[in-house]
Amino acid sequence: MKIKALIPIATLALAFAVTGCSSPGAHYIQTGGQESVVNVGQINIQDFMSAADAATGDLLASGVLDRVQPPPAVLAISRFVNDTSQQLDTDLLVKRIRVALLHSGKAVTTTTYGVGGPEDPLAAQMQGPASRAPDFTLSGKIIETFARAGDIRQATYSFQLSLTDNRGLAVWESDKDITKQGARPSVGF
Repeated sequence: MKIKALIPIATLALAFAVTGCSSPGAHYIQTGGQESVVNVGQINIQDFMSAADAATGDLLASGVLDRVQPPPAVLAISRFVNDTSQQLDTDLLVKRIRVALLHSGKAVTTTTYGVGGPEDPLAAQMQGPASRAPDFTLSGKIIETFARAGDIRQATYSFQLSLTDNRGLAVWESDKDITKQGARPSVGF
């Protein structure tokens, strides 16, 4: 008898669990677009996109890559320091820059040199002794700073990049700040 009474309750609980886990309003949005979620205390995808696009545009406009003969310039990726309280994959910044530079025709990126070893070990093994050394290395740092006034919270994320030539001279640098503000909820959990 008790089992028959529990079946409708179990069925109802299962239906609630299944529908409760789904997202009826889930939909696709443009990555980095106006509908993207913005968090004050977190670097979002649109922050990486904005910083990468600004740095790439500035680097291409500087003309430093045009000085390499024969073109295109060969770029190696050096260290990118995450000086934030978040665990970040800096490739969200670096890869976007690399792709844009490659598509511009002004630079290619070597995957056979890198901090901690080559990005592509097989390509490094296949590389011959006559391969072209990188003309530049790209390094960077991401820094966060926070401020608060009453219920307003503010976070600034600084994306600092340096392009160093094969003589060890910084020939281009970029510093892109992204600042976000938001009100702190009056009721917290």
